[in-house]
Amino acid sequence: MTLPKIQNCLWYEGGAEEAARFYAETFPDSRVIHIQRAPGDYPDGKQGDVLVVQFEVLGLPCIGLNGGPRFHHSEAFSLQVLTESQEETDRYWNAIVEGGGEESMCGWCRDKWGISWQITPRILLAAQAGSDPAAGKRAFEAMMTMHKIDVAAIEAAIAGAEA
Repeated sequence: MTLPKIQNCLWYEGGAEEAARFYAETFPDSRVIHIQRAPGDYPDGKQGDVLVVQFEVLGLPCIGLNGGPRFHHSEAFSLQVLTESQEETDRYWNAIVEGGGEESMCGWCRDKWGISWQITPRILLAAQAGSDPAAGKRAFEAMMTMHKIDVAAIEAAIAGAEA
């Protein structure tokens, strides 16, 4: 097994394998690569328990560590997924939220394992980084009122109209 030079390590109280399988089912270019079982007992588990799961999400190399309840996730770390359409935005957002997660603001949501996600249509980022500061400001202000991003409302804000 070849390990990448750098990868994200995500801490789970348990459920790293379940999370990796959910990500593999939800996102393209995602897969579970390897499951490592504990070679002996450890503070939060027993020999043979799933300890580390190597996986990819949208091609991003990750490992999930079943480290126990000592540390918890926060919005200080999130995975941002850029989407091309409302349909793609809805698909990812709904999978995360309806799979036991919860909504937050401005395109952020959290999966049932506590990992924060930003499900972000490209048009929103393009507007904010574009050459028309007024359109970027309108798109930003529209986004600030949303949970899941509404692409039509962002497009209307960019155009200077109300959705």
